[in-house]
Amino acid sequence: MSGIAGFSTSIRAVVIGASGGIGGAVTRRLLADPGVMEVVALSRRPIAPADKLRTGVLDLADEPSIAEAAAMAGTVDLVVVASGLLHQDAVQPEKSWRSLDPTAMARLFQVNATGPALVAKHFLSRMPRRGRAVFAALSAKVGSIADNRLGGWYGYRASNAALNQIVRTMAIELARSRPEAVCVALHPGTVDTPLSHPFQAAVAPDRLFSADLAAAHLLRVLGDVTPADSGGLFAWDGRRLPY
Repeated sequence: MSGIAGFSTSIRAVVIGASGGIGGAVTRRLLADPGVMEVVALSRRPIAPADKLRTGVLDLADEPSIAEAAAMAGTVDLVVVASGLLHQDAVQPEKSWRSLDPTAMARLFQVNATGPALVAKHFLSRMPRRGRAVFAALSAKVGSIADNRLGGWYGYRASNAALNQIVRTMAIELARSRPEAVCVALHPGTVDTPLSHPFQAAVAPDRLFSADLAAAHLLRVLGDVTPADSGGLFAWDGRRLPY
């Protein structure tokens, strides 16, 4: 396919979590592409607007802010949800069931599963009914139930598994009204951002990606997926991963 993310004509793209490492890199790559007419960059922290760049505030824990952002964005061809939470203050990956905390788990589900689901709720209906449209949400390989051989990380694994199921279910419904659209979950690999910093020691140097390289990988995968792939979980190198 030609053009960024498989589009051959001018598109309007939306990036959720645009102030983060991967989200910011995806935004910059989209802005640099001549085939992109406009990028709407949304995040909890305000971003300065620029040429081809509209910005707004969106909080995944606040549905009215998601609805307002979708109304502001208008018709969209590409939506990338680049947010995610692994650790923050009292939220930490659990090594044992003894560490399970309901408040921490609720926060992980809010950011990693419920938030992206609400983004889809308000943005999927703004995609064209004919022609290519793509909705993608960052997930994680550790969310794969079939691939879980190490245990631990209960909340992060479970919230990403929930996201994968949400994406699969959304894809089935989306195909009824927009048969050429694609809805997928993406595993970016280990990216050099604050999310992965405490866990990089065991990562091989050639498997620790800069945010810019990760963005290039993800946009390349989005360029290759077709409606037949909708609902799937794909790794940064294009491999389809098990749920």
